[in-house]
Amino acid sequence: MDRIQAMQIFTRVAEAGSFVRAAETLSLPSSTVTSTIKNLEKYLQVRLLNRTTRRVSLTPEGLRYLEKCREILSLIEHTESSLADSGRRPQGPLRIDMPGGIAHFIVMPHLKDFNRRYPDIYLMLGVSDRQVDLVQEGVDCVIRTGELLNSTLVARPLGRFRWITCASPDYLREYGIPQSPADLSHHRAVHYFSGQTRRTSELHFVQGTETLSIPVSGQAAVNETGLYIKMCLEGFGLAQLAESVVSEHLKKGTLVEVLADWQPSSVPVNLLYPHQKFLSPAVSAFADWINEIM
Repeated sequence: MDRIQAMQIFTRVAEAGSFVRAAETLSLPSSTVTSTIKNLEKYLQVRLLNRTTRRVSLTPEGLRYLEKCREILSLIEHTESSLADSGRRPQGPLRIDMPGGIAHFIVMPHLKDFNRRYPDIYLMLGVSDRQVDLVQEGVDCVIRTGELLNSTLVARPLGRFRWITCASPDYLREYGIPQSPADLSHHRAVHYFSGQTRRTSELHFVQGTETLSIPVSGQAAVNETGLYIKMCLEGFGLAQLAESVVSEHLKKGTLVEVLADWQPSSVPVNLLYPHQKFLSPAVSAFADWINEIM
């Protein structure tokens, strides 16, 4: 007995509710369908269908078996189609949401490479630091930094950001270079706030096992990374940012790292997407690409 074919026939009979209709849709003789179900029940040693003169219905065991048959047949179909499509390029729209700093300073410099590799993917890039409801807003995946709080999404780790404290040369000429967190009482900071936390006035540091949160005065608070960097560049105060996000500014000298012995804790970076039995080729392609450049 061909067990895969038997599963296909059983599934069609269960869905059609009739041996005759199932045989018609499968282009098989009714006798073949009937004998296949009998042999399948004999092989499994369980009754799958209740038969009447007008209709067949599932037994409790048949209902459980039908669910598993659908999963197995779906997996087979997906495996075969993925192999058949292995030479085809991922295509279609792909909507991604990410923080501004990652979008501007990590993704954007490499975006032409992504387009060369996947010219048939139409990217829809959303830039925000707020929490996005992927299902409600139709977003395929998001990049998020920080610890995950009871997320029901699938998380693919992309690494960790080394965070630094930095300032513009103009700011440091006016206020001096802090040598320790104790010096911060004479300094200013650009404050950052988000929907997850309202603590806007503190800078955070770690040295060994010691952790410090230092309140630092400031003139403004923002909730977008690009603006946060811009205000730091303009000399509004100290800022704490991922080193990779401001690496070009550090190389050019438009930002300068301070308090290198008292760095903030490193921050995990994850790609998040909804639970799916099969990940779409476009999301899978982006996941591999962003993991590579991160």
